[in-house]
This record gives sequence, structure tokens and C-alpha cells, in this order.
Amino acid sequence: MIPEAMPDERLRPAMEALAQQDPDMAAAYRRCGLPPERSSEPGFAGLIRMIAGQQVSVQSARAIVGRLEERVAPLTAAGFLRLDEDDLKAIGFSRPKMRYGRLLAEEIVSGRLDIDGLAGMEDAAAIAALTRVKGIGPWTAEIYLLFALGRPDVWPVDDLALCVAVQHLKALEARPDRKAMLTLGEPWRPFRSAAARFLWHLYRHPGVALGRGVKRTA
Repeated sequence: MIPEAMPDERLRPAMEALAQQDPDMAAAYRRCGLPPERSSEPGFAGLIRMIAGQQVSVQSARAIVGRLEERVAPLTAAGFLRLDEDDLKAIGFSRPKMRYGRLLAEEIVSGRLDIDGLAGMEDAAAIAALTRVKGIGPWTAEIYLLFALGRPDVWPVDDLALCVAVQHLKALEARPDRKAMLTLGEPWRPFRSAAARFLWHLYRHPGVALGRGVKRTA
């Protein structure tokens, strides 16, 4: 049995600040509490896990990542490049994910992407550096900054679960589009990462269950 993650106490100051300024957030926070602890390893290992887990269920993502880690230990870009197509297919990679994983690994091995240097960049510059790699879109880059680099003010407006949770939180008739998400998230600066973490928690919370049966996003 996988133990339940503990509430992430690091988010408490940000969540209390958000609750003070937003009555809807305050009510949901009283109901659901802090999000569980969650982080991602920085570097190639964290990014390739994110790529492997896209557009599949949580259970499938865990299985794929588990098989990958069995084959490549430690999980490095150079080690990943030693896997052939049959290896990746057996692990569970689709053809597009094989290609994107290889492109990412090649960018890192060649030095064209300074994966360690991202930690010293501003958010926009780090996202731009990541999205120059084919197969890494804004969503993956933002999730990497949020979970692997621990940036405090990331707002992944294209995340479906986040949009659904915001619709529920604000009792909106329609799911907010990108423009609306940017507007709705603006008052939550500079704690939008905490807001996103909480809203994903709300989306999956047993008392809300917005995410029941939906494929994995973040």
C-alpha cells in the first residue's frame, strides 16, 4: 500500500494569505485543507517523468516511470539515449514520447540545454529555454518550474484540471478560457503556485471529486 502524502506545511503561509484576500478560496481551504506534499526531481529525470506521464492515468504513469527507472539507473540523459525503440516501447512510451524524450536527452547531452542553469533564470527565461526543445510545451515547462524548481508564482492556465477547479471555486457557468484564467489568477499573485497546488487538491478532493475518472494532468 502506498502511504498517503502528508499535508504540505510549506504552503500554509501562502494559503493563509490567499484565504484572507479571497472568500471563495477561504471557504474551500476550510473544507479541504492543505494540499499533499509533492515535488519533482530537477534535471533530466524530473522532465522525462513528466513527459512519460502525460495524457495517461496516474496508475499508467506510475507503471511507465517505474519500468523506466528499472532500465535506467540513475535516470540520466546519457542513459536514456542507450535505450532503443524496442526498449522504450516495452517500457510504455508512445512513438511521439520516444521522439520527444530522445530530443530532450540529446539537447542536454550536447549542452544546448543547460538544464542545471535553469535554476538561476527568471521564470520567463527558464520557460523559453525549455520550450525551445521540441516536445516541451508551455504546460510541461510551467509544471517543471512549479514542482522541480519550486517557483512560487507559476500559473499553468492551460491545465484542464485547473480550469475545472477554478470554474467550481468561482461557481462559473462555463469553464474559463485562457484569457479568463489569467484574469482570475491575477489577484492571487505572488502565490499563484500555491493557488494552483490547492486547486488541483480541490479537484481531486473526495468531497468534490471533480477529477474522478479523468486522465492525469498535474
